[in-house]
Amino acid sequence: MKSLTAIFLNSQLLLFFLLTTAFFYLFCPTAAIGVNYGMVADNLPSPADVANFIKTKTIFDSVKIFDTNPTVLRAFANTNITMTVTIPNGEIPNLNNVGAATAWVNTNIRPIHPQTKIKFISVGNEVVLLNDPAHITGLVPAMRALTGALRDAGPEFQDIKVTTAHALNMFQGVTVPSLARFRVDYAKSFFEPLLLYLRETKSPLMINPYPYFELNVMENNVDYAVFRKTPGVFDPFSKKTYSNAFDSLLDKTFSAMLAAGFKDVDIVIGETGWPSLGDPGNFAATVDNAASYNGHLIRKIVSGIGTPLMPNRTFDAYIFALFNENQKPGPLAEKNWGLFQPDYTPVYVSGALRDGPAPSLNNPNFTVERRRRVPRVNNPQPAMPQPVPAAANDKKFVCRNLEFPMTNCRKTWILPAAKEPIAVRFNPVRFVPIRPLSPLVLHMP
Repeated sequence: MKSLTAIFLNSQLLLFFLLTTAFFYLFCPTAAIGVNYGMVADNLPSPADVANFIKTKTIFDSVKIFDTNPTVLRAFANTNITMTVTIPNGEIPNLNNVGAATAWVNTNIRPIHPQTKIKFISVGNEVVLLNDPAHITGLVPAMRALTGALRDAGPEFQDIKVTTAHALNMFQGVTVPSLARFRVDYAKSFFEPLLLYLRETKSPLMINPYPYFELNVMENNVDYAVFRKTPGVFDPFSKKTYSNAFDSLLDKTFSAMLAAGFKDVDIVIGETGWPSLGDPGNFAATVDNAASYNGHLIRKIVSGIGTPLMPNRTFDAYIFALFNENQKPGPLAEKNWGLFQPDYTPVYVSGALRDGPAPSLNNPNFTVERRRRVPRVNNPQPAMPQPVPAAANDKKFVCRNLEFPMTNCRKTWILPAAKEPIAVRFNPVRFVPIRPLSPLVLHMP
């Protein structure tokens, strides 16, 4: 009798475990850790070898590319690795009707999916940063047309989400995270229609948060930018203390979306990373800093702990980049964002290898133990909107070297592979890249 009772109890415990596990995976999905696979180099392995490496050796379950290269996409067929593809900015004006969008889907998606699992289509990249009116005004119509084309393509294409990636020059004014607002020149005309579309289609807003490019508004606090232990930065309006810059950039995005009435739209990190080598005078681009940033980043995304304003919220994230790319133009740091050399040798220990050594992390301010997620409606909300100081000049590019101010330092490069304008900010003397900035005021406790 005792043995029968024990069997019964064990079976009940097993049933409970299976049910709770099923509930977790159904209602608390884990974040996807992905990587940007750039190919501006002449020494990279074949896409088939890369696909096998990612599948068998790394923790990555998603890959983002900056075009729709069919050779690359076919290489990831039947790997169970999801793909994000990118439509170049220059094609946006031609995709604002269903006919053109259908032709694009028939050419680029139908021959590939679902053998290669397309997860996101990113329409353009950082259009507000590059500031071409035709790309900005044509973006949402192109996204709607592509969604219609996917819907008409059949049921197997309905799980593909259409989004677009943005640099964080999209905020208005000098502000702390909880006071961030979208730029007044685009808030109603661009971001509101964009976020409305994303809500309707249950698609995420994709952002490219780079603490590396925000150093000049952090008083060059590299330790704070790369997740090392610091006193933190205090937001007096939300009463939250930030242990790292990455959280503050995500919460700025959430606060702007909340103020616009779109807190329910998901956020995906399309690009983030840190270079491991730079030109002389670039004290930020080092192996130690890159290892600290990406090592802590991977742990943070996997942990699912969220941010101060979005606790226990998971984010799909794509690290930039998989490889160092020896043909990228611009300063030396532009060639050295990779986690790996082209021969698959790790540039540093990041935690990206499945069976590799664990990175040395020294910030105890967040746990890596997975916590129970809560519905987003229960997330603590930022303080009521406060007056935000108007920016002195929203369209002005604030050029400042990591060590001293400079002016007139914006340049546009044409990448040889993508043929797409990429804004690169550089100091003509020390050649250190700085992106257009989204200023924030740092309040130390």
